[in-house]
Amino acid sequence: MQIGFALPVSGTWATPDNIRHVAARADALGYHGVWTFQRLLSSRDWAPVYQSVLDPLTTLAYAAAVTDRVRVGVAVVNLPFVTPVYLAKQAATVDLLSRGRLDLGLGLGWAEEEYSASGTSKRHQGRRADEFVATLRTLWTEETVTHEGEFYRVPASHADPKPAQPGGPPILLGGLSAGALTRAGRLADGWISSSRADLTTIDQSVAAVRDAAEAAGRDAGGLRFICRGVVLVRGTRTGPLTGSLDHIRGDIAALGQQGITEVFVDLNFDPEIGSPDADPAVSMARADEVMAALAPGPPAHR
Repeated sequence: MQIGFALPVSGTWATPDNIRHVAARADALGYHGVWTFQRLLSSRDWAPVYQSVLDPLTTLAYAAAVTDRVRVGVAVVNLPFVTPVYLAKQAATVDLLSRGRLDLGLGLGWAEEEYSASGTSKRHQGRRADEFVATLRTLWTEETVTHEGEFYRVPASHADPKPAQPGGPPILLGGLSAGALTRAGRLADGWISSSRADLTTIDQSVAAVRDAAEAAGRDAGGLRFICRGVVLVRGTRTGPLTGSLDHIRGDIAALGQQGITEVFVDLNFDPEIGSPDADPAVSMARADEVMAALAPGPPAHR
């Protein structure tokens, strides 16, 4: 089981100094990766975590500059809101600047406001996602790129420089629907759970992805299964990853028994931390406590 930690990207604690601190400490404490997420717009009807969110890939580039070992990941960029050629360039750049440490999570999004502002729609989401992933990999691997598809077109051209990782950064797909799980098994290097996933039955999603991979003739044993761990440190236990730090540590181990290979602790989704109304000093003090308590150990001693 690999353990990661989400960077402070939402609310008042999302500052340059705090990002630097969390990234560097995660690097030193042996965390496997640091993570971000995407939100383009917000509504006052949405949860506090969505009210003020930094751009995910820009934040990862900043984190990569202040770390040496820890991987940098986004869970997720919503692919309908960007073109594959633009995202391929962004991801290749972050991968080069991080010396091959990027994990690229992709999703479909859910907010009608963001779809409208991006000039796209939810029609043909599945086919669009299939073509988007294929186009990314073509841009990252082919010397001369040509793509003529249903949704995207790339005229004969060159997309350089290529990413540092051969074949490009690992592509990790999100989503909870049957179609999304099947797509992850068919096409991706792994699957990422959402903040709304039922962690008591997450093994069913893992199994669906694995089954789809095997049906497609792929090696399911090589897939990564990543859980966004919405951690709430509280005096009362109300479900998985809530309660005392001892409870949370046990819950992380239990996720491994359900087939999860990686968990990243995400305090942004705690309304007492990732909120426009939270005290950033209190948020950072709690983050430091959680980071120390759940740390996997310095890399040399793992």
